[in-house]
Amino acid sequence: MSHLVRIAPGALTIGHPLPWDVYDADGNVLLCQGYVIQTDSQLEQLFERGRFKPRVIEVPQKDTETSGNEAECNPFAHYPDYLHSLEKTLAMIASGKPEARKHLQDLAHAIEQACIRAPDSSLALIHLYSIGPTIHEQIIFYAILCQLIARQFGLDEQRIPLLTEAALSANLALVPVADKLNAFNKILSEEQRSVIRKHPQRSIRALKAVGIDNELLFTIIAQHHEQADGSGYPEGLSGADIRPEAEILALAERYVAMITKRAYRQRMNVTAARKLIANLADGTFRPALTKALLQILGEYPPGTLVRLENNEVGVITGRPIRARGPFVQVVFDPSGNNYDTRQERDTSEPVYNIRALEEPDIMPSMNFSRIWGFPD
Repeated sequence: MSHLVRIAPGALTIGHPLPWDVYDADGNVLLCQGYVIQTDSQLEQLFERGRFKPRVIEVPQKDTETSGNEAECNPFAHYPDYLHSLEKTLAMIASGKPEARKHLQDLAHAIEQACIRAPDSSLALIHLYSIGPTIHEQIIFYAILCQLIARQFGLDEQRIPLLTEAALSANLALVPVADKLNAFNKILSEEQRSVIRKHPQRSIRALKAVGIDNELLFTIIAQHHEQADGSGYPEGLSGADIRPEAEILALAERYVAMITKRAYRQRMNVTAARKLIANLADGTFRPALTKALLQILGEYPPGTLVRLENNEVGVITGRPIRARGPFVQVVFDPSGNNYDTRQERDTSEPVYNIRALEEPDIMPSMNFSRIWGFPD
């Protein structure tokens, strides 16, 4: 058994699925990933008794990375690895350690392989953990969306790894304050706004300090808050002066912001977010980019909860395939009781048509790996 580490206060929140399995001091599993804490007393007990197992991310080997299938690449199992690796990598950059670049590349490559081999479950991660994500979770979401949007858009394959590295590092200067800003329910002060507006340049300086020297990477980061109509920052660039990679990253950040909860506003459901994304094609983003994101999401993205015509409630696991689907694993029967076994529904069948989105403030507990059919 790998070394177990105490859970830090603030690492877990009520209503947010556990990002990793929780163990007791003897290495016995107390709660599985996907379990949702419901009460303050549960939270206190986990901080008192709970441990988690930090792991070093395993990077797929070059000669085997394309030979596997989705069943061999479980993004849910690797999610805690991504978070641990990201936190470690950004801390190394902030400390000026030159080996940080290799860690950044490894993490980008691991996320790339997950998105290629398991795109639906990778996309589901974003929606399953969207109620109150930490800044590190949000950054992982940006990287996943950048991967998916870039491929749907048709970005040159050689340019995607650098875009993913930019998604993982563009906000490193915000990491120390982001969670506090998200929890802030008042109008931001001028000092807070200044921190936000200067974070691309500060992130670039930190990357240069560890020996990274890639102008395209720096350009993507520098431009990811520019807007096609010239209203962005820091340079007020417009139109074709903005790299498409920078716009992809900006669009990924915008969508994640829409569907996540903040202290100062409620989160949007995916239907409202899709409408707003479609409107962003009118001068804010390249229309082909917003079209790519909408195609990836579909009407009901993987990871969203829906109620079916027969009154079952389930989670979208797969997008439509040739007039079938989207596909749902039902979690609750029509009476509201949990199903003990996997039950898939094809929502193109009338009895299983989707009646409505379910928008719980607290997600139900689910075993994500089992729902998506990955081996335990």
